[in-house]
Amino acid sequence: MRVLVLSDTHSPRRWKACPPALLPRLEDADVILHAGDVCTPDVLDLLATFAPVHVVLGNNDVPEVAEWGAPETVEIELEGVRIGMIHDSGQRQGRTARLRRRFPTADLVVFGHSHIPLDETGDGLRILNPGSPTDRRRQPAGTFALLDVRDATLVEARIEQLPH
Repeated sequence: MRVLVLSDTHSPRRWKACPPALLPRLEDADVILHAGDVCTPDVLDLLATFAPVHVVLGNNDVPEVAEWGAPETVEIELEGVRIGMIHDSGQRQGRTARLRRRFPTADLVVFGHSHIPLDETGDGLRILNPGSPTDRRRQPAGTFALLDVRDATLVEARIEQLPH
């Protein structure tokens, strides 16, 4: 299962349209995870034309994003891998322990908010922030993440940069 992971697209201020380099990844995705700050539901409508979308509510999301189906947190299972998702994971110090408490059965927790890509393991938990494809802040390029999930195993998780 190919999973595309996004966060912090910030439409329409930053996401004027889908970044062209992201389109082939969307076409290959079996599932799309969005860790919040979509801002407007039109982004989710577009993403859902490619694959099923699981999304959490970000601090900049309009009420229509919640109406689209974005709760504060999500816990799903994909091919036997348990994934938790939340927008804001809190401060860096103690993050893995805090997320382990919040999602006690998760194999992976996806989050956003900082726009800073991160793939880290601690306290028996892997955490992943895909960064932002459209609002890179201090990063050299926009980013997203890809997961390869098979046979109850997270085979690979990698953060990729979009060309600028």
